[in-house]
Amino acid sequence: MMQRLLNVQGIAGIAVSLALGILLLFQKAETRHWKKQSASFEQLYRQDQAAFATTVANYRVAADQARAADRANAERVAADQRTINERTEHDFEARLAAARADAANIHSWGLRASTQAASDPGAGRNAYVPGVPAAAGRPAQAAGQNRFSPEDALTATEQAIQLDELIKWVRRQATVDNNPKPVASPPGD
Repeated sequence: MMQRLLNVQGIAGIAVSLALGILLLFQKAETRHWKKQSASFEQLYRQDQAAFATTVANYRVAADQARAADRANAERVAADQRTINERTEHDFEARLAAARADAANIHSWGLRASTQAASDPGAGRNAYVPGVPAAAGRPAQAAGQNRFSPEDALTATEQAIQLDELIKWVRRQATVDNNPKPVASPPGD
C-alpha cells in the first residue's frame, strides 16, 4: 500500500492535499484579518455618522440661536424706532401748538393795538419809537413790503417746524443700529 502512495499519482495527491491545507490556513488568516478590518471600518463609519449628526445638531442650534437673535434685534430696532417716532411726534405737536399760540397772541395783540388806535387817535403820537436799522448790504425796504399775512406766516412757520422735525427724525433714525451683535460660529468648525 505504501507503494501505491509513493507513486507519481500518490505523491501528486499528497502535494495537492498539502497545498490545499496551506491555502486553507492562509484563507482563514485572511478572513480573520478582513473581519478585523471590517469591524474597524464599521467603527469608523459609526464615529463618522455620530460626528455628522453632532455637527448637524450644532448647526441647527446655531441657526435657532441666530433666528432668536435676529428676532430680538428686530424687536429692539422696532422699539427704538417707535420711541423716536413718538418723541418726534410729541415734539412736533408741542412746537406746532406753541407756534399757533404765538400766532394767536400776535394776531390778538394786533387787533388790540388797532382797536386802541382807532378809539384814541392821538394816544400814540407823542411816544418816540426808534426805527429799525437796515441790514448791512441790503437796500432798505418800505414798511409792509414783502411781508406775509398772519395766515401765511403761520403756514410758513408750521412748514418750517415740520421740515425741522423731519430732519431731526431722519438723524435720530440713522443712529439706530440695525445690525445685531455677531453670533459665535457653531462648535466643531
